[in-house]
Amino acid sequence: MGDAPAWRAEGLLFENCNCALLCRAHLSYKNLCDFERCLFQWGIRFEDGAYGEVPLGGLSVFIAGDAPQMMIEGGWTEAIYIDAAADPAQRRALEAILTGKAGGPWEILAGFVTRWLETRYLPIAFADEGKRKSMRIEGILDASVEAIRSDDGSGEVRFENLHNQIHAASQVIATGSTSFADQGLRLENAGTHAIYSRFSWGGP
Repeated sequence: MGDAPAWRAEGLLFENCNCALLCRAHLSYKNLCDFERCLFQWGIRFEDGAYGEVPLGGLSVFIAGDAPQMMIEGGWTEAIYIDAAADPAQRRALEAILTGKAGGPWEILAGFVTRWLETRYLPIAFADEGKRKSMRIEGILDASVEAIRSDDGSGEVRFENLHNQIHAASQVIATGSTSFADQGLRLENAGTHAIYSRFSWGGP
């Protein structure tokens, strides 16, 4: 981390796991997830930012993970998938950020990970269709989240002022579906916990 330049990033973050509509671990990693293993994913779209002089805007990343029922115990496995459109400097920058080596909020999450699978560089299709966000990697991933319907049908149901290392304080509550299989990890979620928000990160 001592060699990491100053960096910043802004964009869209969504997640889906195999818990019911509201994942208790999203409130605190000290809470038990619904199942013996928490199978989760993060979809990330960088809209602006730079790692030193390396621009990050326009790139997408997908992260798949497996954690114990009480996530604070650690022992997570994670795999990072970086958009093939990223050039070598951008690939190094994104991997440094998302493995916590560049400091910032991901450094906290990296402390829970004991096994990093191979980082892969593949074409990632991303779509933001208002209340629906999706990400696709040919032959590996189909993921989408969609905001749940508000009482009056016009707005979004949100968590407000809920502390989370990587999400904004205002988070849209959604349901998600993920079909993913690669490197020994498999996620098959349908209509389960999902969240999306606008992020603003920086380091070191």
